[in-house]
This record gives sequence, structure tokens and C-alpha cells, in this order.
Amino acid sequence: GIAKADAPMVQETDSQAASLGYKADAAKVDKVKYPRFATGQQCSSCTLYQAKAGAQSGACSIFPGKQVAAKAWCSAYNKKA
Repeated sequence: GIAKADAPMVQETDSQAASLGYKADAAKVDKVKYPRFATGQQCSSCTLYQAKAGAQSGACSIFPGKQVAAKAWCSAYNKKA
């Protein structure tokens, strides 16, 4: 389901988030552990992210009922076409 605007934010310490290398700030991604990470990748340009353009956070189909930061990143990142 789509997260409501008041849904809680995903925490980097959540077990699922940690397993996917989720970082609330893509600039802090461990590039050694996640070599496919490229500068510029962030939730706002991912196909799984569902939010209005310009929003600071939004729903992600990987984390039901929670929101991710627009500038965040995880290893499930899939660039929008």
C-alpha cells in the first residue's frame, strides 16, 4: 500500500533497511560495500519511489507503510526510464 503523508520514516537501523544498505542521505552510501552505487542515484529518481515531484519524502514499494527520504538510497535502486 501507499504510505500516508504522516507515515513514519524508514530508519537506517530497521532490519530490512539495513539489509538493503538504506541511507537517508545517498552521499553517505558505502561505495565499497555497494560498488554499483553511482553519484546521483537517490530515491527520487527510482522506479519504486512514489511521491509528488519536489517532495522531501514519499512512499516506496519496498517499505510498505513507511516513507523514504527523496535524497536517500538503497541497493534495490532502479533508475526511472
